[in-house]
Amino acid sequence: MYAYIARRLLLMVPTLLGVLLINFVIVQFAPGGPIEQVVAQLQGTAEYSTSRFSGVAADEVAGESRGGRGLDPEFIAELEAQFGFDRPAHERFLKMLWDYVRLDFGESFYRDRSVLELIGEKLPVSVSLGVWTLLLTYLISIPLGIRKAVRDGSVFDVWTSAVVIVGYAIPGFLFAILLIVLFAGGTYLDWFPLRGLVSDNWEELSWPARIADYFWHLTLPVISMVIGGFAGLTMLTKNSFLEEIHKQYVMTARAKGVTERRVLYGHVFRNAMLIVIAGFPAAFVGVLFTGALLIEVIFSLDGLGLLGFQAVVNRDYPVVFGSLFIFTLVGLALNLLGDLMYVAVDPRIDFETREG
Repeated sequence: MYAYIARRLLLMVPTLLGVLLINFVIVQFAPGGPIEQVVAQLQGTAEYSTSRFSGVAADEVAGESRGGRGLDPEFIAELEAQFGFDRPAHERFLKMLWDYVRLDFGESFYRDRSVLELIGEKLPVSVSLGVWTLLLTYLISIPLGIRKAVRDGSVFDVWTSAVVIVGYAIPGFLFAILLIVLFAGGTYLDWFPLRGLVSDNWEELSWPARIADYFWHLTLPVISMVIGGFAGLTMLTKNSFLEEIHKQYVMTARAKGVTERRVLYGHVFRNAMLIVIAGFPAAFVGVLFTGALLIEVIFSLDGLGLLGFQAVVNRDYPVVFGSLFIFTLVGLALNLLGDLMYVAVDPRIDFETREG
């Protein structure tokens, strides 16, 4: 098993390189880079802050822009040097890799802060949403899926299937809007807040009050995300259990007089849960980094999804590639963790033998 883990860790290096290289090449052909955006803002509003570009005074740039004479070529050259675009693409890519090896992810083009600081600032919001969403999703979906499999075709199975279909059909962001209308002062009740992860006076509260305030703010966003995620996992669990229940070893165990509970949780559960566990890393990465984007916007939660979206729109390449590197590395590590969970659930699995 240790040899398998070592091989997987070594494979992460070319995978990371491939992901970064492909995205770097795509970015080179994307129109409207950072230089073009700064120039457009200067020419359009003449109010863009040039504090980071000390070689040219702001009033001089603004004066040239108001006069319609365009921008000084020297200022454009200075912009290119500040952003690093005065070098060939391959040199910029190699420099970026060398910086990442040294865990130097650079600074944002527009926020005057390091990429790690920005990610660290947004991470608690996304972690809160992701952890509680996955926890509730699995706590609801797995017992419900098992129950539906055991009572397949019953009235309980039919009406819960209707609930699952509704949950699958309604996007999470639409359900979020519905919750706002009903419970957050939209039209009816005003029970829950609409902004932030905690209240403005959170630091002044006692610890019990802080915990209550934290969950008060999380309630509607997490419910919105759980509704969109539990349907698929419930049906996956049900179908997985149904497939195992009809196998020969289950019939043999029943014929030997093994209790139904022992058959279900001692034999079927271990095999049926493998496919559910396999999807955990992908589900966690999706919820943590991308799945909460619209929910973060609707509930004014400044998390990683919103950070990545704004970075792409603004062509903030250090944030884009730094986030991409970190998220890909976390995703690969979680995939490896998923394999280890396979072995924990069913020790009969031997990845080294299968690879051989």
